[in-house]
Amino acid sequence: MIAAIIMDNGFEELEAMGPIALLRRAGIQVDVIRVEGNEVTGRFNVTYSPSILFSEYDFSKADCLILPGGPHYQKLKKNKDVLSLIHEFAKKKVLAAICASPTILGQEGILKGKKYTCFKELDEDFGGEYQYQYVVTDGNIITGISAAASIDFAYAIIEKLLGKEKCDQVKASIYWDAR
Repeated sequence: MIAAIIMDNGFEELEAMGPIALLRRAGIQVDVIRVEGNEVTGRFNVTYSPSILFSEYDFSKADCLILPGGPHYQKLKKNKDVLSLIHEFAKKKVLAAICASPTILGQEGILKGKKYTCFKELDEDFGGEYQYQYVVTDGNIITGISAAASIDFAYAIIEKLLGKEKCDQVKASIYWDAR
């Protein structure tokens, strides 16, 4: 399994790094894709390396597309190539977005008729059913509410891609206790 995570400068570090680490622990190949430039730096000045330039990546090999939140979502929602890719994944693959990034899905009409979550203050009338919880999975769409949900968000992706048994193994490997 391969997951591609798209980041531009200003991504939310916890929403990117937590899922990257947990998905890799599960044996999922995670490819970090930067939209432009030579490197990608988060909102708190953490630079992620290595990363692959968007225009040089073959997204057809990825099973899942992940969009962390953070101020970079403003750039992503204006990028025609990123929007086209989001629509492709929404149709036939796993699409996961957390915090501010589910608003891109909502503004693109992808959340119509779906249950979803996002950063509460950014929720609009997306034509779906907003759920105030950490993570919501509806079909192939996974949404997370905020940085606080990063671990649960990663678990939802792992379970969707590899099943509950593998997800439980990853939880046990980090002594996860969801009391």
